[in-house]
Amino acid sequence: MNRQAQSAVLFVLGAALLHAGLTDLYLRYVKAGLRPLVLAAGVVLIVTALATAWYEWRAKAKEEEHAHREPRVSWLLVLPLFALILVAPPALGSYSAMRTGTALQQSYGYMKLPRSGPLRLGLADYAGRAVYEHGRGLAGRQITITGFVALDRSGAPYLVRMALNCCAADAQPVKVGLTGQIPPVLKPDGWLQVTGTYTAKRTKDSVNGGPIPYLQVTKAEPVPTPHDPYDETWNN
Repeated sequence: MNRQAQSAVLFVLGAALLHAGLTDLYLRYVKAGLRPLVLAAGVVLIVTALATAWYEWRAKAKEEEHAHREPRVSWLLVLPLFALILVAPPALGSYSAMRTGTALQQSYGYMKLPRSGPLRLGLADYAGRAVYEHGRGLAGRQITITGFVALDRSGAPYLVRMALNCCAADAQPVKVGLTGQIPPVLKPDGWLQVTGTYTAKRTKDSVNGGPIPYLQVTKAEPVPTPHDPYDETWNN
């Protein structure tokens, strides 16, 4: 492409990054903490595009250009950029989760829990405490966690969150098995808020043999997809 086409593509790409950074779209690609970098990259690309167009205009004003015309098909390169602006890709879900082994890992330390009353925990937080602290501080407590539904080949239900280190490309699942009063019909990828109690029951992930704890369910209700579908517990 000529310089004008290059500057146009840079401008559209920069606009796409600004659009993603100023909305929740960027959360489909990177963790929340990278928002300033996404916005900065968009600004840099737009400034570069405007500078390229300005220098090209000055060059044409000084001398007549006799270059051949580039094929118009090259402008098709812009279409994926418009797709980025107009179409928000879905977050990784049950298909990826059940084909990837659990990424549960032991934390360097867990925050102190209140001594009494119900607990609302992140799914990865509950799973880590259940496995590596053997449920210390969880036994006999009402616990609420949220995640999306995934079913294994036998139809056994799991509640899952995709844990994020940097971006969606490195997202890995953390899984919690469900037992007890499970709804009779569960839709994969549907989000549930599950309330229950700790149980020492656990199993091994069929993909990588990693530990999967269970929650004894007493109540489960559908909830909307959260603002940020990825779990960034490991980044805190």
